Amino acid sequence: MELNTFDSKKPVAVSDDVFGREYKEDLIHQVVNAFRAAGRAGTKAQKSRSDLSGTTKKFKKQKGGGARHGDYRAPIFVGGGRAFAARPRSFEQKINRKMYRGAIASILSELVRSGRLKVVESFDVDAPKTQQLNAKIEAIGGGKTLIVTESGSQNLFLAAQNLPYVGVVDVAGINPVDLVYADNVVMTVDTVKKVEEWLA
Repeated sequence: MELNTFDSKKPVAVSDDVFGREYKEDLIHQVVNAFRAAGRAGTKAQKSRSDLSGTTKKFKKQKGGGARHGDYRAPIFVGGGRAFAARPRSFEQKINRKMYRGAIASILSELVRSGRLKVVESFDVDAPKTQQLNAKIEAIGGGKTLIVTESGSQNLFLAAQNLPYVGVVDVAGINPVDLVYADNVVMTVDTVKKVEEWLA
């Protein structure tokens, strides 16, 4: 298949296995959830009664004092341990390489079908000016935009810092979450070839 370039009449030949795949919603959902879960710290921790210091000696008489208890560290007392204390844990979900790459290819294919993948010969700005970059993005379609380029200058990265809905990454930085939530994805011709090589 061929992809039309936004700033040129010369189309780019690409593989159907990468940019013409069937849209697999279940696979994409699983991979996106796994990617977001992997970003969770999982460091929440609380103290149970066994983590607290203090005597277990009976501190009052058995009758006439309310609760019949002999441990100040029990959850029923102020300053006691938590009944079901949270522990550090990993939220990682098992996703193999084939599933991850398949989901990326499926998302890219859907972007092509919906006209949201914009292929350009090159994408850069002359100076680190947000106004220049914003004008280029508006010309392409605007909205939440992900720019994937291997040859972007420092000016491009600096210009994008003040735009909250614009991201600039290279091929190694592509992830399913950014692709799913972007209104438009801008790729240079060289980037398309590298993505195709990666996912082939």
